[in-house]
Amino acid sequence: MTMTIQELTDEMNRFVEAMGWYREDSAWQQTPRNIAISLSLEAAEVLEHFQWGEQVDSEALAEELADVALYLLQLADLTGVDLEQAILEKLAINYNRDWSRGSEG
Repeated sequence: MTMTIQELTDEMNRFVEAMGWYREDSAWQQTPRNIAISLSLEAAEVLEHFQWGEQVDSEALAEELADVALYLLQLADLTGVDLEQAILEKLAINYNRDWSRGSEG
């Protein structure tokens, strides 16, 4: 099943809503700050799979990548960023970037 970024975002929001995490009295407030922290923590968990080499459990890695993607979708949604447009714009910038200058941007 193939889904668009918006469809994935809608599914993520349905899940978060069903868990009650968007309620004001939730112990897990879904604020941009909290989601950005969670995104960073999940990205570190992806890195952990490569800590001691290139051999990884692809199922476990897929689960961590999905966590990263879900937090990314949620952060974009909470902050009003059109992620699809942002990705396309960044790709256009990168196509025209002088990559010989290092890792800026």
